[in-house]
Amino acid sequence: MGWMTDESGLTRGPANFVPLTPLSHLKRAADVHADRPALAYGDRVWTYAQYHARVSRLADALRGLGVAPGDVVATLLPNVPAQSEASFAVPACAGVLNTINTRLDADTVGYILDHGGARVVIVDSAGVPLVEAAIALMQTPAPVVIEVPDVVAGIPATGRYRLYEDLLAGGDPAFAWIMPQDEWESLALNYTSGTTGRPKGVVYHHRGAYLATMGNQIAWRMQLFPVMLQIVPLFHCNNWTHTWMMPLLGGCAVCCRDITAAAIYAAIADHGVTHFGGAPIVLNLIVNADAADRRPFDHTVEVFTAGAPPAAALLSAIGKLGFNITQVYGLTETYGPATECIWTPGWDALPEEERAAIKARQGVPMAMMEDIVVVDEAMRPVARDGATQGEIVMRGNAVMKGYYRNPEATAKAFAGGYFHSEDLAVQHPDGYIQITDRSKDIIISGGENISSIEVESALMHHAAVSLCAVVAMPDDRWGEVPCAFVELKAGREATAEELIAHTRSRLAGFKCPKRVVFGELPKTSTGKIQKFELRKRVATP
Repeated sequence: MGWMTDESGLTRGPANFVPLTPLSHLKRAADVHADRPALAYGDRVWTYAQYHARVSRLADALRGLGVAPGDVVATLLPNVPAQSEASFAVPACAGVLNTINTRLDADTVGYILDHGGARVVIVDSAGVPLVEAAIALMQTPAPVVIEVPDVVAGIPATGRYRLYEDLLAGGDPAFAWIMPQDEWESLALNYTSGTTGRPKGVVYHHRGAYLATMGNQIAWRMQLFPVMLQIVPLFHCNNWTHTWMMPLLGGCAVCCRDITAAAIYAAIADHGVTHFGGAPIVLNLIVNADAADRRPFDHTVEVFTAGAPPAAALLSAIGKLGFNITQVYGLTETYGPATECIWTPGWDALPEEERAAIKARQGVPMAMMEDIVVVDEAMRPVARDGATQGEIVMRGNAVMKGYYRNPEATAKAFAGGYFHSEDLAVQHPDGYIQITDRSKDIIISGGENISSIEVESALMHHAAVSLCAVVAMPDDRWGEVPCAFVELKAGREATAEELIAHTRSRLAGFKCPKRVVFGELPKTSTGKIQKFELRKRVATP
């Protein structure tokens, strides 16, 4: 092994070792693909030279606002150009990007700003009231607010904060990016719902994001110059790292603020969209679109879908419309997709229903992952028989650094040298993984995670509620929605509408129960609520 030592003359230096970072993709593209389209929104298209210059201006301007290396810059933005620009600009000034879910309530946003310690928050004008309410609840110093009006969507500025374009105007387009000295440096901070009401801060490193961009484009069978529609929110696993990936291929990212069937069909027809990712709800929109919203196109659109597995009938229907669906699976902790359902040509001869069922499997590890396996409680791989259930665990470079300021949760997640997904699955003889349940009781609604415990906590604050349990209920539009089972206190009364309104006063709207069922809850002999029995009751819409 002497050849690995410095004595052999084989040393690591700047000529042969550069820390991996997705920033390198845009730096290269600004030179190699300078005149190619990089970003589009409405009728406006920016080239890679323009994109790079705007990112540089923002990075310089953030430094001018006092953002030091390691400081957090938060965003509360839909999929608009400012969000894509911040994805590169914040790390380019050595900051840590914290994209916040625009659908959260003020209390949760305030907690995230407090816990993450954001120095600056860049917010869409429509989200200014939410940010103001969140800041009012903060226990730490408030961040500087930068406002982003949206001319395309017709959303004007409030006039209360410094405007985004004014901030960029004062930045230097030739600002020298601060590249990471260590690829383990923190790149992004993403808060995700867990088994408790408060979200956990998932920390990404530059190396993981870089390798995820490589693995995703392999799984998506991409060639040079793709056109990707940004449907997956940029606040959700940083758009599954796809926004960082596009410069690698000289591709164009098309911003999509409002996810509608009309917007999707228009983007495919007008911009030549070749790829997009989205939850099954997006597939539903496409299949059920009105004739007036449809636009013809003559190429196949490649689609990554994740979340609740789409129904076989849905996969069959969308395949006939010119979309090829690839099921992927991952978590915020794995930079988004970590497994892919690679299609085997031999499956083409199977009956349609069987093909669709295979397409709904979560699949095999993507190229950047080291190992993904289903194990029993002793961390032994389960039999690959498609029937023995265990937990999905993962190892690889595209696994988070850990949970920010939460060493106990980090240690639990990494027990035994693997990341524990807490998702239950079986593994088929060919190695393909198929999820059977979610042990952490997370409800996935429209691609967003909802903690059942958080909803239960809100319900328990109602004076008439004695006991409650919340489970996922199938929904044609959202995939799943919360359904609440409630026991009332003796002598007290409440209506379903009253309880739903009560939760709406405490939670974001998408987290609130869509149905309330009254009655005694099934329990074990020790008093534990049997949620599996409740799931059976709502097994069909």
